[in-house]
Amino acid sequence: MESNIIPIIVGIIAIAVGVILGKLIFAKNTTKQVEEATQHSQNIIKEAELRAETIKKEKELDAKEKFVQMKGAHDKEVLQRNQKILEAEARIKQKEQSINQKETNVEKQVKDNEAIKETLNRQIEVVNTKRTELEKHQEEHIRRLEKVAGLSAEDAKAQLIEGLKQEAQTKAIALQQEIIEDAKLKANKEARKIVIQTIQRTAAEQAIENSITVFNLESDEIKGSIIGREGRNIRAIEAATGVDLIVDDTPEAIVLSSFDPLRREIARLSLQRLVADGRIHPARIEEVVEKTKKQLDDQVMDIGERTAMELGVHGLHKELIRMVGRMRFRSSYGQNLLMHSRETANLCAIMAAELGMNPKLAKRAGLLHDIGKVPDEETELSHALLGAKLAEKYGENPAVVNAIGAHHDEMEMQYVISPIIQACDAISGARPGARREIMQQYIQRIKDLENLAQAYQGVEKAYAIQAGRELRVIVEADKVSDADSDRLSFEIAQKIQTEMTFPGQIKVTVIREKRAVNIAR
Repeated sequence: MESNIIPIIVGIIAIAVGVILGKLIFAKNTTKQVEEATQHSQNIIKEAELRAETIKKEKELDAKEKFVQMKGAHDKEVLQRNQKILEAEARIKQKEQSINQKETNVEKQVKDNEAIKETLNRQIEVVNTKRTELEKHQEEHIRRLEKVAGLSAEDAKAQLIEGLKQEAQTKAIALQQEIIEDAKLKANKEARKIVIQTIQRTAAEQAIENSITVFNLESDEIKGSIIGREGRNIRAIEAATGVDLIVDDTPEAIVLSSFDPLRREIARLSLQRLVADGRIHPARIEEVVEKTKKQLDDQVMDIGERTAMELGVHGLHKELIRMVGRMRFRSSYGQNLLMHSRETANLCAIMAAELGMNPKLAKRAGLLHDIGKVPDEETELSHALLGAKLAEKYGENPAVVNAIGAHHDEMEMQYVISPIIQACDAISGARPGARREIMQQYIQRIKDLENLAQAYQGVEKAYAIQAGRELRVIVEADKVSDADSDRLSFEIAQKIQTEMTFPGQIKVTVIREKRAVNIAR
């Protein structure tokens, strides 16, 4: 038992000793760590103090540097202001000196003027004295003359003036009559000479426009394609162009008939394209005709520009150039309008040069004198007045405007070139073979026929074909019904009978077509 207790006691004592030793060791380590931490914190504080001192010195240096810069800028600004003040003071002193100098000069001038004024007053007094003496001598002289002649001065002056007046009138009347007779004789001779020389120097064409165009084919087989099944192709061409197609036994040829040369040209070019392409059907015909119209518009502009360039007429407005080009496809009494205008322009230039006037202005007026015959829209004005209105609208010279409007005596002639244009227009139109009255009457009747139909509401197009024996009226399907088409055909026929004079009979055909078009994509 005792043997067991002793080891236990020894063990307890050993544990207690171990605990005490552990605490001593731990306390020693803790003290060492505390000392190290204290030493580290002191080091950090020292570094912070050094860093703060460095930053403080840097800030002080920066502040000093900025102060020096601001002081330099301030000193510079003060110096500049002082310099400006000195300059202003110098200018003020200079102005004061200038003002003082001017005051001195003014005072001197005033003194000089007063002296001059006194001198003038003395001279005026002398002149007035001399004038009074002269008037007295003159009155005395006149009284002596009146006493000798037995007439007063006024009576003698009146008799002398009346005698001189009658003598001058007699001589003036005789001289005037002599000058007039001589001028008439010379003017007639000179006018004949100028007109004859002008006509001789102008090469004029004798060709006359007609109302048909022959379209040549490679073979007669193409005629069938142009006519189409049951004639639908030829009807489509006639409806799209307003030209009558005559397909007869003439070998390898089709006749295009229309009073309008522009329509005939559109139909000819369209047929040429269709035949070359080979695809001839109504839809294709309409497409080709539209393209041809656009192409012909470009061609019209090209013709107008080329004509103006060849004649040396520059600065024309684009619309006037287009009208000049359209003259190529118009005729006046069978005479091609463009050829007539070119010929008139050349005649005007030659005649103006012979008379010592401006040939360029006269040529310009001669070229444009008939532009009223090719308007975009029909009006009630005559072609001369309409042409003058168009020329004024597009900025032409007032002399050109007056010459255009007065070449048929519908306006008063206000410029010298106006009678020249009138004379040259008559010369060009009066040449043998130049014009044909019957053709112009026929064209006017065809135009009146188409305009009559187009005046009705709902009418889209109207074409006179078959030499004016048939009037085809194309109406808008949305605005005109089938019943309205019958009524419209009757009304147009009745109006033609009552308002127009025509040979034979005229067939009125109203065409109403409804199309529904969609695109599959």
